[in-house]
Amino acid sequence: MATIDEIRANRIKKLKEIDLPYPVSCKRTHTCSQALSNKKGEIYLVGRIISIRRHGSLIFSHIQDESGKLQLLFRKNNLGEKFFNFFLNCFDVGDFIQAKGEMFKTKKGEKTLDVFDFKMLSKSLLPLPEKWHGLQDTEERYRKKYLDLIFNQEVREKFLIRAKIIKEIRNFLEKEGFLEVETPILQSSYGGAMAKPFKTHLNALKMDLYLRIAPELYLKRLLIGGFEKIYEIGRVFRNEGIDKSHNPDYTHFEFYWAYADYKEVMKMTEKMFKTFLKNIFNSLKIKHQDKEIDFKTPWQRIEFSQLLKKYTNIDLEDINLAGLEKEAKRLKVEIPKGSGKAKIADEIYKKYCRPKIWDPTFIIHHPLGFQPLAKSTEKEPKKLANFQLVVGGWELINAFSELNDPLEQEKRFKEQEKLFKKGLEDVQRSDQDFLEALEHGMPPAAGFGMGIDRLVALLTDSHSLREIILFPTMRKKK
Repeated sequence: MATIDEIRANRIKKLKEIDLPYPVSCKRTHTCSQALSNKKGEIYLVGRIISIRRHGSLIFSHIQDESGKLQLLFRKNNLGEKFFNFFLNCFDVGDFIQAKGEMFKTKKGEKTLDVFDFKMLSKSLLPLPEKWHGLQDTEERYRKKYLDLIFNQEVREKFLIRAKIIKEIRNFLEKEGFLEVETPILQSSYGGAMAKPFKTHLNALKMDLYLRIAPELYLKRLLIGGFEKIYEIGRVFRNEGIDKSHNPDYTHFEFYWAYADYKEVMKMTEKMFKTFLKNIFNSLKIKHQDKEIDFKTPWQRIEFSQLLKKYTNIDLEDINLAGLEKEAKRLKVEIPKGSGKAKIADEIYKKYCRPKIWDPTFIIHHPLGFQPLAKSTEKEPKKLANFQLVVGGWELINAFSELNDPLEQEKRFKEQEKLFKKGLEDVQRSDQDFLEALEHGMPPAAGFGMGIDRLVALLTDSHSLREIILFPTMRKKK
């Protein structure tokens, strides 16, 4: 069997026999799927050659475009010996071709283009993996997603569904009166989430900048500026670990709704999911990991402290920091240096509670200190007016009534800075410019944040975000 280098050298040799192997333009009258329903007349098709087989003076080939695949037939008596041999000697699987001809049915009943004329559109120098030989390794599939997309219809379908989901979310928000906006990706101070950032430097202004970890603090500035319903869908960047539910950059969706609270956002979340699930899947039930998830509303609501007590027997309201640290040690939960009570409780919850939640569930009223940008409830000040949506053991959404008291926000920023100095890196850093904006007055509002990638992975029954990110971050190949 020839090596890759030998195949490439042979194809370069063929390339030199073609007058114009990479022409500027081409002609197309039909896609492959359109040609299959075409009755008669001359048509032009374009696509990638995915198979070639010779039977004496006949060559059968399949080409593929985005719409599907179709068989071509090259007859020596139609094309002439020179042109027939030109195809045979210079064209390979993987090349892009333009073919002119008429549709007919073979004796086996397959609709086929009887080729009268053809030309090379793009000569491929490297071979495609033949029936997945050499591309069965999962890491290679992620590295060479372009090859995965050529042969794996299931992979292609996932990305079509991803596009539909984002489109349906935008359609829903537009009908609800929300305005799509864009906020800076390069930020002088990072905030809006508790995560480690990527740092860079702007030479023109001689200043350090960060890739955003969330758009939250800029979207809130727009609430201050008078917009009442706004959202953004875009990339965010977090310099953290990589696993099945985390990628260093991912697509994040946030909206902010003035004069609303977290309870109204829960209702709107149910309405939004119900709308796009019916429009895309025509059902409120999906399959994930060989189990069914039912999105029928209303969804269960359960307090964070109740959930923790149910699965760990920890009474969060009675236990102090030292006691919680002992419980974490007993449960073999690793706690980041400098963690407060809310952080430790969350780490325990992630290991012992969240994996047990399957159908859509709102986890409400996390402890004060869990999210420094959220309001407390009026009846219980030590609990936040917030929720997380968990489905299939995955956290999909974080949402809460936004803190709009500038003095309380400043106090919480200072508390976060103390934790940062103790060694806890993923905290909400202080942002003086945002505090100044907040002092001009921000209306009561509720905010919502969701990772699009996790949502798509869940709805397409994918085991990892790498399955539904076109070009996931990968370790450099040795």
